[in-house]
Amino acid sequence: SSSDPAYTAIRIFASVGGMLLNFNCMFVLVLVLRKCHSLLRSTPLAAILPLDQHITFHKMVGAAIGVSAAIHVGGHIAHAVYVQTVTPEKNMTAVDILFTQKANMGWVAGTAYITGWPILGILIIMTICSLPFVRRGGHFEVFYWTHMLYVPFWILLIIHAEVFWYYLVLPLTMFIIEKILGSRLIKKARYGDIFVTEVGLLPSGVCHLVISRPDNFRYRPGDYIFLQIPAIAKFEWHPFTISSAPEMKGHIWLHVRTAGHWTKQLYEYFSALDPIQENPDKELKMRQRKSHARASWMPGKRQSQFKIKDKEELKAEKRIAQVMKKVHVKCNIDGPYGTATREIFETEHAVLVGAGIGVTPMASILQSIMYRYKESKRVCPNCKFSFYGVIPDSVMKLKKVHFIWINRDQKSFEWFVGLLNKIEKEQIDVAFEEGKDLEKVIDITLYMTAAKAKTDIRGAGLQMALSIIHRRDKKDLITGLSTRTQAGRPNWNEIFSKISEERKGKVKVFFCGAPQLGQVVKKACMKFDFRFRKENF
Repeated sequence: SSSDPAYTAIRIFASVGGMLLNFNCMFVLVLVLRKCHSLLRSTPLAAILPLDQHITFHKMVGAAIGVSAAIHVGGHIAHAVYVQTVTPEKNMTAVDILFTQKANMGWVAGTAYITGWPILGILIIMTICSLPFVRRGGHFEVFYWTHMLYVPFWILLIIHAEVFWYYLVLPLTMFIIEKILGSRLIKKARYGDIFVTEVGLLPSGVCHLVISRPDNFRYRPGDYIFLQIPAIAKFEWHPFTISSAPEMKGHIWLHVRTAGHWTKQLYEYFSALDPIQENPDKELKMRQRKSHARASWMPGKRQSQFKIKDKEELKAEKRIAQVMKKVHVKCNIDGPYGTATREIFETEHAVLVGAGIGVTPMASILQSIMYRYKESKRVCPNCKFSFYGVIPDSVMKLKKVHFIWINRDQKSFEWFVGLLNKIEKEQIDVAFEEGKDLEKVIDITLYMTAAKAKTDIRGAGLQMALSIIHRRDKKDLITGLSTRTQAGRPNWNEIFSKISEERKGKVKVFFCGAPQLGQVVKKACMKFDFRFRKENF
C-alpha cells in the first residue's frame, strides 16, 4: 500500500539513488571534455574551477556512481520483495518484477528492470577494469576496451530512465564534437602524417623524442598531448608534456620517463630499433675519463666502489653516448591540452618547481621566456632602434622567474643541462649587449637530494671541495653550470622568505612532481601567501 511508511521509504530510497545516477552519469562525462577545459582556461572561470583536478574528480564521480547504483538497485530489490510478501493480491513474485516486463516499469515498453541488469553488469566491469592494478599493471588495453562500454551504457540508460536524456543531451553533443575533431581522419586532414624523427636514450630510463611538427599545430608553454605509436600499441594513448617551446619551428620535444609497461616498451623499442651508428667509442672514453678523474679526487671513496663494467653495461653506455639517433617512426598525436602553467605569462613573479621528470613543462616555459625576452631586446645595429621595445603586459607580465629543479642523483641533471647552460649564456649575452650589469630574469637553483649537505658530517668534506672548485673555476663540477648545485633537500621556508623579500610583484608557484612533495610546497606557499598551481602527472 502506498500509505505504508515502509513502502514509502523503499520508494524514496530507490528514487534518490536514481536521481543521483542521472546527475553523476552526466557529470562523469563533463569531467573528460578536455578541449572544453582548455578553452575555459582562457576565461575568468579558470581561477574558480578546479580544472587541474578533472581526472581526480572523474574517479570520485565514478565511485559515487557505484554507491548510487547500490542504493538504487537495493531499493528496487526491496520493493520487489515487499510487493511479493505484503501485496500477494497483485499476483507477482520478486522474480517476475525484477526479470520480466510484467510490472510494466519504464517508459520504453516497460523495460526498466530488464535494462537495469545489463547496465549494472557494465558498471561493475568498467569499475574493476579501471582500478590501478589493471591500468598500470601492463593491461592498459583491457582498461581501454572496457571503457568503450560507455556507448551501450548510455544507450541502455536512455531506455532505462525516462528523464536521463535531458541530462545527457548537451554534454553528449560536446563529447561527440570533441571525438570528431580528435578522430584520425580529421587529424590526418589537418596535420598530415607525423613521425618521430629523432630519439635520445638518456640516463635513468628517459627517452627524448623529437616529433615532426605541422605548421598549423599551435600550443602554449606547459601544454600536453596524447601520444600513440602504432608500432608499440595500436590502441594506447598516453599523455606527455611538451618540453619544447612553442617558438621552436618544425618539431616538438617529449621527454618520457620509464615508469610503466608502455613507457618501458617505448624505451626498449627505440633502443633495439636504432642500430649503433658511426662510432660512439670516442665520447664513451671521454665519459669514462671524466668518471675516473672525479673518482681520483673524491675523499673517502674506496676503489671497490668503482666496479669494472661488463659487456652489456658498456654496450648500453655506447647507445647513450650517441645522444640523438635519426629514426622515422609513424605516430599520432591528440591535443594540445592546457594546464595550470598557461597562467605563467600573466604572473609577475613566478617560481617554477620541478621534481625529477616533472621538469618537462618548466623546460618549455624557460625556453619560451628567453625567446620572448631576447626578441624584446633586439635593436637595429645601425640606429639602435628597438623593434619590440618593452614587452607589453598583454604578452608577458613576468618580471622575475625562479627555477628550482630537484633530482636524486647527478645523472638526472643530464636531461636538460644543455638547455640550462644555454639559458645562462643567453642572459649573459643580453646583459653584455646592453652594457649593463647582469640582472638575471631567470634564477636557477638545483638540488641533489642524494648528496649530503654541509651540515652533515658525512658530506662536509665533499661539499667543501666542491665549493672551492666552484669559486676557482666559476663552474659547478656536477653539472658544468655557473650555478652551484645544492646538496640535500630544499628548505622551503628559507627559499620563499628570500623570494618574498625581492618584491618583484605577486608570487605564484608552479609545481610539477611527486604529490607528496607538492603537499609540502603547497603548505609553504600558504605560509607566505603565495598562490600555488600544480600540474598532475
